[in-house]
Amino acid sequence: MATAAPAAPAPAEEGAEAKPKSKLVPLILAVTALIVVIVATIGLTLWLSGFFAKPPVNADAVLEQGAEHEAAADGGHGAPADGGHGAPAAGHGEKPAEGGHGAPSGGHGEKKAEAEKPSGPPTLKKKSPDSLQFEYSYLQLDKDFLVNLMSSKKVMSVQIAIMTRYDDRVFENVKKHELILRGVMLDIMRMTTDTDLTKPDFRKELAAKLRDAMNTQLEKYENFGGIEELIFTGFVVQ
Repeated sequence: MATAAPAAPAPAEEGAEAKPKSKLVPLILAVTALIVVIVATIGLTLWLSGFFAKPPVNADAVLEQGAEHEAAADGGHGAPADGGHGAPAAGHGEKPAEGGHGAPSGGHGEKKAEAEKPSGPPTLKKKSPDSLQFEYSYLQLDKDFLVNLMSSKKVMSVQIAIMTRYDDRVFENVKKHELILRGVMLDIMRMTTDTDLTKPDFRKELAAKLRDAMNTQLEKYENFGGIEELIFTGFVVQ
């Protein structure tokens, strides 16, 4: 009697086992892709926010450390001369504390200049402390004075110098208020007429008017005039 051959597995069963495997692979790929996208998104966000950038260097901290190293070097072999930790070396750290790094301490030059500057109104200058004669000082005003005469086609151009027996503060005040003084003086000169030019003492009278006007303005702004004479060093009318 012949033995029957074993029956081959049914095709339907093989197909049933293959289907679960084919569904598992796409699922794994989808999960992997999702993880990659999440990691890439987090990394990009951190990079844009500067998380991976190096922290900025604190310039003040660097300068302070450099100053400490310099102070330590001055004190000898990295240690302060007085044995303290971080304290400035004797002689080298004390000078900057008074006046800054390399700057004059305390502004002694300014205080000295203020102390030497005399206070109060200008005083008369003598040729010597024991002399009874005073010293005369002169100042030539830089710019000429040019005006048109009143009701005339003529032009008057003058050069002016001033004289005083007081100290140099009179001239300093004149230069300080030069613009105001020139304006007042030009206004007086514009009042000159052809008839005034024919007067014998015209120049002398005009000089006195200009001197008094200058002293009035100086007394207004500096509480002292001090101009004793006004001299015409140039006088042209044409």
